[in-house]
Amino acid sequence: MIKKISAGLLALTLTTGCVSKKVYNDLEDKYAGLKKENREMADENSALSKQKNELDLKAKDLESQLEKLKAERDKLATEYTATKNSLDNLKASYNALEKDSNAALDANVKKNRELLAQLEAKEKALAAEQERLDKLKTELQDRSHRVDELEGMINAQQQGMQALKDKLSRALNAFEGKGLTVENKNGKVYVSMENKLLFDSGSWVVGTEGRRAVVEVAKVLAENPDISVLIEGHTDNVPYNGSGQINNNWDLSTKRATAIVNIIRENKGVDPKNLTAAGRGEFAPVAGNDTAEGRSKNRRIEIILTPKLDEISKLLNEL
Repeated sequence: MIKKISAGLLALTLTTGCVSKKVYNDLEDKYAGLKKENREMADENSALSKQKNELDLKAKDLESQLEKLKAERDKLATEYTATKNSLDNLKASYNALEKDSNAALDANVKKNRELLAQLEAKEKALAAEQERLDKLKTELQDRSHRVDELEGMINAQQQGMQALKDKLSRALNAFEGKGLTVENKNGKVYVSMENKLLFDSGSWVVGTEGRRAVVEVAKVLAENPDISVLIEGHTDNVPYNGSGQINNNWDLSTKRATAIVNIIRENKGVDPKNLTAAGRGEFAPVAGNDTAEGRSKNRRIEIILTPKLDEISKLLNEL
């Protein structure tokens, strides 16, 4: 291409005498410089394209904010390609230099410089986007590590609660079929005892067999000091007809929950700070109150064992 342009300029000089040899040499030098700059830009563009592909592969697992940044980066890449295409069109126009005037050539050179400035600006913008992507990648890797740590803690806690449930089931095996159940649900262990195992009607005094069951629960709690224990008293919807210290079903359910707490506290291995007594009255039934069987299931004590979540909460706040 350069030879053709040089020959054309020489011919034009010889035939018209309008362009001096010095002007010809200057033009040839300018074109050679522009061609070198173009090759350098092509190399830079190739490197940038390779870098972009690598970033695209690494960015597949980024969250929604990363997708937004990818879109911005792609937009910059599109603008970069459009600018390069304009530069390529300018290169093609050099084939017609022999027909152009000096003024037209100067205009093309000026346009080329403007495009080079635009390309430089786009390169800087792409570099800034890459820096932002690298920062987000580092943050995402750190967050992923914390999520893995959190999942490990949760899994360990779930296994611990399952082991606690199994231990309680073994300890309370003698009371199966007597209105006592042990379940593991929602990350907690529920020990449910129907009142027929614990109390006489209208009473909050725990019977002999019921006391034995509560004592067994207390033994397991003493071996698990990191468990929070909520004891809930529940009744059916039949109004309380007694007198004296009890006003209604809510009072009765609270007294019964407190009676269970007092038995558990007899075991000195249980930290009282882990115990909470609550009366729920008839407002949290597990069965309908329209049958005797349903009402019997609703009259119950529930001991709810919950793992302490301080470490997990701290890790969640760091995410």
